[in-house]
Amino acid sequence: MSAVNKLMNKSFLERLISGILLVIIALVTIIMGKDVLFVTIAIISLIGLSEILKVFKVHTKLPGVSAYLAAIGYFVLLRLEYMEYFMPMIIAYLMVLMAIYVFSFPKYHTNEIIPCFFGVFYVVIMLSYVYQVRMMEDGLYTVWLIFLCSWGCDTCAYLVGVMFGKHKMAPILSPKKSIEGAIGGLVGAALLGLAYAHIFKGNMTSINNPLILFPVVCVVGGLISMVGDLAASGIKRNNDIKDYGKLIPGHGGILDRFDSVIFTAPIIYYLISFMN
Repeated sequence: MSAVNKLMNKSFLERLISGILLVIIALVTIIMGKDVLFVTIAIISLIGLSEILKVFKVHTKLPGVSAYLAAIGYFVLLRLEYMEYFMPMIIAYLMVLMAIYVFSFPKYHTNEIIPCFFGVFYVVIMLSYVYQVRMMEDGLYTVWLIFLCSWGCDTCAYLVGVMFGKHKMAPILSPKKSIEGAIGGLVGAALLGLAYAHIFKGNMTSINNPLILFPVVCVVGGLISMVGDLAASGIKRNNDIKDYGKLIPGHGGILDRFDSVIFTAPIIYYLISFMN
């Protein structure tokens, strides 16, 4: 099968159509920002949290319920801008989880308690940085770096990997990913960042040297996005599942599509903050 035929197979077309719809949703919600984006990210995060809790079969158990409540509590703090209470809330949540563990012992195993704490951090808190980047000064423009680093890098890596990939990057964890694809993804992300900076540099007031900053951020973010992608794959392989869900045709669940975004969102937030 030629490289062109590989690209035009049913699976790729399904992924492409779903990807286009996701981009449209991202465009609408991110441009509108504020409560529209906040609610969207909150819903996506709660669905993603349910997916990770289902992997460990705790989504309907008391520890899982406490995870949902902690996630909702976090979003309340975020929206009301009471983030000075974030650490006390997280400590309180850990104490609640451990209280559930010890006072119902031996009903729940540690393998059911730990994923609940992990899930809130891994999905809810890290995904919330999409909203937090958007709320930064010039956030309307910098927030798109998250998707250039994740979805842009992933798409470029996929295309280059299909056409030129020969050397496996992680043969056991993700056999389809290649070193050539990874390099293509990083180069593609850098070029996307450069093109994006060139187009919108005149619209930003707080960003210094976007023509240098954005490609660098996209390369670093692209590297981190690969870790996020492989981390999600590792969890699936450890638990013998193919996809986290079936919500997005051709992609799977929220975590299957947002696995790299989860890692890049906080990275972009802090890179922009520190490097600028």
